[in-house]
Amino acid sequence: MVLEVLTGTGLAASAGLNAYIPLLITGALARYTSVIDLPGGWQWLGNEWVLGILAVLLAVEFVADKVPVVDHVNDLVQTVVRPTAGGLAFGAGSASETVTVNDPDSFFASGGQWLPVLVGVLIALGVHLLKSTARPVINAATAGIGAPVASTAEDATSVVMSLVAIILPVLMLVFLVGFALFLPWLLRRRADRRRERQAAREAGFRV
Repeated sequence: MVLEVLTGTGLAASAGLNAYIPLLITGALARYTSVIDLPGGWQWLGNEWVLGILAVLLAVEFVADKVPVVDHVNDLVQTVVRPTAGGLAFGAGSASETVTVNDPDSFFASGGQWLPVLVGVLIALGVHLLKSTARPVINAATAGIGAPVASTAEDATSVVMSLVAIILPVLMLVFLVGFALFLPWLLRRRADRRRERQAAREAGFRV
């Protein structure tokens, strides 16, 4: 069950960065390879129409998230989309057979199939809120130039995290440690930015 949880966690966290990448990767690998075998209730992810729709949505997200100001609006919209995708990704990933999980247990069987989905929603929401908090800090520090760089790095992280979650989920522990180290830095940086804005306002009043 540990590997199943790590797989689901990795896919849900990936959805917190980009809603469509983990779903597209999971569906494509299930349809075109033997790396992952989706359970009965999740085989729709491998449908060609679903994959096509996800690819189009990913293309829109890819562009929108790299334009300053537009990325902020996109993050507001994605506050609903990414947690939803995270719930679906966790539910599908934690119940699938993969190269490392040959006989997945019924995860949270006593809570029904919606409990893993709820866990995925919460994980993806947490990562999304972290991303949404970090982006304005990056944009302000780089006058907007850092937006496409940060977005590209997030997309790349989402791809790698999704693949690692499916193929070698034990490495998800590395991502979790990195997340734990990054969060305190981000909170300190945000607090510093607030103090700087407050100091600037006070200086303006004195003038």
